[in-house]
Amino acid sequence: MEEQHTISAWAAGTLTLGKDLVVNRLGFGAMQLPGPGVWGEPASPEEAKAVLHRAVELGVNFIDTAAFYGPEVANRFIQEALYPYPEGLVIATKVGAKRGKDQSWSADMRPERLRAACEENIRQLRLDPLPLVHCRYMEDADVPFGEAVGTLAELQRKGMIRHIGVSNVSLQQLREAQAVTSIVSVQNFYNFAYRQGEDLFEVCRREQIAFIPAFPLAMGQFEHFGSRLDALAQRYHATTAQTALAWLLTCSPIMLPIPGTSSRVHLEENIAAAGIRFTEEEMMLLEDHGSH
Repeated sequence: MEEQHTISAWAAGTLTLGKDLVVNRLGFGAMQLPGPGVWGEPASPEEAKAVLHRAVELGVNFIDTAAFYGPEVANRFIQEALYPYPEGLVIATKVGAKRGKDQSWSADMRPERLRAACEENIRQLRLDPLPLVHCRYMEDADVPFGEAVGTLAELQRKGMIRHIGVSNVSLQQLREAQAVTSIVSVQNFYNFAYRQGEDLFEVCRREQIAFIPAFPLAMGQFEHFGSRLDALAQRYHATTAQTALAWLLTCSPIMLPIPGTSSRVHLEENIAAAGIRFTEEEMMLLEDHGSH
């Protein structure tokens, strides 16, 4: 791993969202800031806020969050730790889902609920307009996805939202969204071991849509990554997690991983991966193993 003073998200290079928001290609996902199960307060609120401070210090200028993380906990920590926000920091949020009192996840995509969710994020994050809002598809949705995106497009026209992205979608749902408005980003489950959405990723690459891999480290289940990743980790004196992030960064300049953590030590390990790039030969070696 690189020496601490050289660790910087700037080493990942930059990506432009919607032609005007330039971010470093290694961001931070706030999903792990709340307690277990993305529910309630964490064991150490002070450490959660310290992680956010450290992320910004290390060049992270893209943070992904949602009002339903906690609920409200992740947004509250971001606002308390970082407001007033440093220039250039882009905070993306998601709408379309809600949490039940039993900690369940379910769809929340009716027009009035999407409007309320955006207003909730504006209030919690003290951000107006919201720089980027992802419409998250849920399987139990009782509103057509294109209609839900249309509600966000209406809020965009009213000035509440700057850019719109989609999350947890199929290629067909991306096309439905694009028929309604311009889509600047797709956030889907994707990592070295799980690439079921390869067709969608290829479309994003071709159309220069930012691709934000959710769970880029497979929720820490590194045994799924395989021995070839371990071999490269040894070659680069890196951890398996760093190697998995480096693979994502090398895949395409549209890739924007958002590894999350509630630990400053893990945060620094993740951001150190920004400086690793694999050769074409190394990528081909990994492709012999990767799952599709």
